Amino acid sequence: MSTNPLLELKKLGQSVWLDNIRRGHILSGGLKKLIDADGISGETSNPAIFEKAIAGNSADYADAMRALVASGASAFEIYDALSIADVQTACDVFRPVYDATQGADGFVSIEVSPHLAHDTAGTIADAKRLFKAVNRPNVMIKIPGTPEGVPAIEECLYSGLNVNVTLLFAVQAHEAVMWAYIRALERRAAEGKPIDRIASVASFFVSRIDTLADKLLADKIKATNDPALKAKLESLQGQAAIANAKMAYALFKKIFGDARFAALQAKGARVQRPLWASTSTKNPKYPDTLYVDTLIGRDTVNTLPPETIDAFRDHGKPRLTLEDDLEGARAMLQDLENVGVSLDAVTTQVLDEGVVKFEQAFDQLLASIEEKRHG
Repeated sequence: MSTNPLLELKKLGQSVWLDNIRRGHILSGGLKKLIDADGISGETSNPAIFEKAIAGNSADYADAMRALVASGASAFEIYDALSIADVQTACDVFRPVYDATQGADGFVSIEVSPHLAHDTAGTIADAKRLFKAVNRPNVMIKIPGTPEGVPAIEECLYSGLNVNVTLLFAVQAHEAVMWAYIRALERRAAEGKPIDRIASVASFFVSRIDTLADKLLADKIKATNDPALKAKLESLQGQAAIANAKMAYALFKKIFGDARFAALQAKGARVQRPLWASTSTKNPKYPDTLYVDTLIGRDTVNTLPPETIDAFRDHGKPRLTLEDDLEGARAMLQDLENVGVSLDAVTTQVLDEGVVKFEQAFDQLLASIEEKRHG
């Protein structure tokens, strides 16, 4: 039997998590099958995923929703109860992975309300509420890595929560989050609190960067009659996201290879792994496994939607690629600046759009539940 490329990733030090959650998939045994056959070792959810699951697959949730409506629950309370129950069940399915890896893997993520992306105190309160409500050691609370999110991330980690930092696009934002993790562990260690079971990942988004950078490059291609410039601009398409992720990983290795973290490691601390998010290929011209094949490195996670898991199982190329040609990646990002595409501007825009996108999905979900309440 040929080897499964997904299982090969595990040998290379990369965990694969499922970027999807749905009650029917968990209860039918589909999730357990992914764990057993493909080595999938975690699961992530977000407001857009729950919106598809709850609003789109109403049969999965019909009975539970009817009971909640009958109890007089509001649309938000219904969403809250359904999502928490799904995450609890998924955590239980992943519990053997969590136990076998001694808390290194087997996590399921649930997100704080997207309307709190710029509210530090509100985020801390909601994160603690969700952590307590799910009540599983292998739950991770997703908190956006916005400027207001960073102090909330530090406080929640210090308080003993597992945190999945979401919506990271810029290397500087990723750096702020890594230091927040280290500070939280230092504060715990200074008070004699255990740090060996605190887990965190930093979700660095990939494909959305190329979607915007490629659009800006395409506009410049249309606007020029210079064949040399046109060729240069075309050569930069589809390059920004991977180069940006490589820079993030290089900084991760530097920070977590430092003496400051070594002191925490001696007390059992684990690194805060970079997690590659938004890894389905949006541009049909690019290979469907582009953001998996090119981002394979030790101490990382790649969270994949079901179709990308299927594609990589079928024709993925598992080898360590994340540190290939770092100088070339640096030069490419400089070339991008030189032709007038600012990576800072791109990452700022996609962060703003990402926050709005999750707010909209969340509001649509609440609206569809509201409709069902009165239906």
